[in-house]
Amino acid sequence: MTEMTKTIELATELTVAWLENANTRATSADVPAFLQTMHDTLLKLEEPNAAQAEPEEKAEKHAPAVSVRKSLASPEYILSMIDGKPYRTLRRHLSGHGLTPEQYRERYNLKADYPMVAPTYSESRRAMAKTIGLGRKPRKAQPSDQ
Repeated sequence: MTEMTKTIELATELTVAWLENANTRATSADVPAFLQTMHDTLLKLEEPNAAQAEPEEKAEKHAPAVSVRKSLASPEYILSMIDGKPYRTLRRHLSGHGLTPEQYRERYNLKADYPMVAPTYSESRRAMAKTIGLGRKPRKAQPSDQ
């Protein structure tokens, strides 16, 4: 059996499985197009260098909107390298773009200690936590004189 025959049979099996699904609403005109799509996809997957070429292209596409120095220039906010806008904390902004802080640092070749929170915002949160007593051990009850 040749590779082309295997590919055609696999594409046919995938199409049959798709049609057997009770949730699939397809007309007879949709079947040939779906079969062709499955066949083309399987041929692309068989190419040896197809999977390796894509990640390299993605890594090159991301150019920072601002420089690292400019992103950290103000103590009031951090400029995002994605869109160049100021943020006091980057975590929510990054999650909106589907990134974790580690992925963000890796994407723009930032050091591991690159901050995700602006210094003044961090300090104000620290002061508030101290005021309400976070981080202290509870006081021991003093013995009463009887």
